[in-house]
Amino acid sequence: MSVTSVLFDLDGTLVDPAGSITSGIRHALVAHGLPDPGEEKIEALVGPPLQIGLRTLDGVTDANIDSVIAAYRARYSEVGMRQSVVYPGMRTLLDGLRAAGIHTAVTTAKPLPIARELIEAQSLAGSLDAVHGNTGEGGSHGSSKAHIVAAALKHADLDPSRSVVVGDRHYDLDAARANGVKSIGVRWGFAQGDELDAADYRVSSAVELAQLLLGRDGAAELNFEELMQEGAR
Repeated sequence: MSVTSVLFDLDGTLVDPAGSITSGIRHALVAHGLPDPGEEKIEALVGPPLQIGLRTLDGVTDANIDSVIAAYRARYSEVGMRQSVVYPGMRTLLDGLRAAGIHTAVTTAKPLPIARELIEAQSLAGSLDAVHGNTGEGGSHGSSKAHIVAAALKHADLDPSRSVVVGDRHYDLDAARANGVKSIGVRWGFAQGDELDAADYRVSSAVELAQLLLGRDGAAELNFEELMQEGAR
């Protein structure tokens, strides 16, 4: 690929929530006396705004949804951010992209203040040129992320034809398509079924992603020792 900017999803793409999102949602539901819908249904909630995803669960209503979200956010702030980890090789890739003069940004459905807090907690701020997210919990755009990708393109005056969205859910791929941007689906996140089939490209590791974005020679110059250490463990 020949790109000048890469727009990354956050959870499931750059950062592994390590169960903190699903366990936090489960904690909030149980605290409100609501049934546990099971891991498969909860994992499907990783991606869209909570205001959208939680409404698909039994027992979540207009009357209690704000309280459920507040309980989840409190748990996530107290425990979840510290449990989350950056996926192997992604720090190396981000630094390699910036060294190559490629604009790197986050485009997430998370509320922007929470996204920035997570990025700071994971020491990723210095590897990113910008962070874009929702203005709040409201989900006024539904599950779409098209407005977030559009904001990232406008903010840095990026060329859509030389940009790419990298994500693990169809929300990322749909947002890319809506803005005339190519997409890369990562197989290590929370994709459901065959939803990544809609991506222009698909990768299974940070090394494959680096080869696609920087070419084989460019990727070979990066030190992916972090991945080798992960494999050894």
